[in-house]
Amino acid sequence: MRAWTRRHLLLATGAAGLAATAATAPTYAAAEGRRRSRRLKGDGIADALRALPGLRVIEELPGAEPGDRFFVLGLRQPVDHSDRTAGAFEQRLTLLHTATDRPMVLYTTGYGAVLTTRRTEPATVLSGNQLQVEHRYFGVSRPPTADYAHLTIRQAADDHHRVVRLFRRLYPAAWISTGGSKGGMASVYHRRFHPHDVDGTVAYSAPNNVDDRDDSAYVHFLAHVGTAETRAALEQVQREALLRRTELVARYEEWAASTGDSFHIIGSAEKALEIAVLRAPFMFWQYDGAKTPAAIPTPAASTNAIYTWLHDTAQLPVYADAVATHYIPYFYQLGTQLGYWEAPTHHLSDLARYPDAMRPRSFVPRGIPLPFDATAMPDIDHWVRRHGTRLLFVNGAQDPFAAEPFHPGGRDARTLWAPTPATTSASTTCPQPTVTTRLPQ
Repeated sequence: MRAWTRRHLLLATGAAGLAATAATAPTYAAAEGRRRSRRLKGDGIADALRALPGLRVIEELPGAEPGDRFFVLGLRQPVDHSDRTAGAFEQRLTLLHTATDRPMVLYTTGYGAVLTTRRTEPATVLSGNQLQVEHRYFGVSRPPTADYAHLTIRQAADDHHRVVRLFRRLYPAAWISTGGSKGGMASVYHRRFHPHDVDGTVAYSAPNNVDDRDDSAYVHFLAHVGTAETRAALEQVQREALLRRTELVARYEEWAASTGDSFHIIGSAEKALEIAVLRAPFMFWQYDGAKTPAAIPTPAASTNAIYTWLHDTAQLPVYADAVATHYIPYFYQLGTQLGYWEAPTHHLSDLARYPDAMRPRSFVPRGIPLPFDATAMPDIDHWVRRHGTRLLFVNGAQDPFAAEPFHPGGRDARTLWAPTPATTSASTTCPQPTVTTRLPQ
């Protein structure tokens, strides 16, 4: 995978690739940037950053390699890009600086930023700079509004557009955008509304839920992925977990009490447990699909073994308030534009007690409305199929999110399928943030 990706990245950032985009892509004061790049020596980059309008240098941390500089930054952004009277907020960025004449990788997390100097795969391949953008309403990048009305794919795309325009002044070489999972989705959405901001995009494990009413692709995927033995083992442990609901819920509540956590957002530990049971196969294939069926508890296993497996596979802390609070904006996006998937329940119909428990509404307080825009995803899909250029989608053959992939139609756009989850996991190619556990994909 890496050799194939390297070749396409180098093509996208090479002389021929840049020549192809020169006629259409804005220069963003490229000439000024080239003049500055020759001058930025010593502490010049720090001074240059401080001179950018609306940008604040919060701190500088040790770089990943000798000669690297790593900055934590804050950029003043409009709450509403179409109405500047709506106020502003500070968006968190991080910059891993190598040299102003090297390519820049725009890394969209889709969630909160992580203060790490680890390079994404594209930045490593290109020996380039890396600019990480925290998604609006996540982490510390939160507009001072009571609701999430301005949390839309267009507003986030406009955030990224302003970032590119600003930093092009210092980094005039080629730009590549990237991200994993929701971050990969955000990089595609950015290109939809600002197609010429960057010279290419590498999106890892980015789902494309075109029609939120139709989850048949996910159901079909989970019914055929891996071996029949593994799928049967997953169904058995799900049933056994619900059969032992009383014991597992008591254990779950005991854990929450010991950590000072609660279940106000989901509603109860019992409902949270059922959601975790329903999501367990999806997350098993996403993270642990290389394991054998022997790693899955059998119906004869102890309750402790089943609880431990469920905790590790479905990440039980995700559904308690301490973590779930951080991801209210994530589920808000799912419930208003991005859509979500439904888990197969045919084998659990006699045991499940919470219909529609997995829908985004379960994770968003009732006082926050969730009006769904059914036109948002078809619009993105149409652009990728008909107009998207210089797009590289990297998917894992056993990744559940690949059940509904993007289908790029451009002559210079491709999809790369990797055979095992280990080679395509966002955690190995595009580091993603966590609070106390894995993200609730």
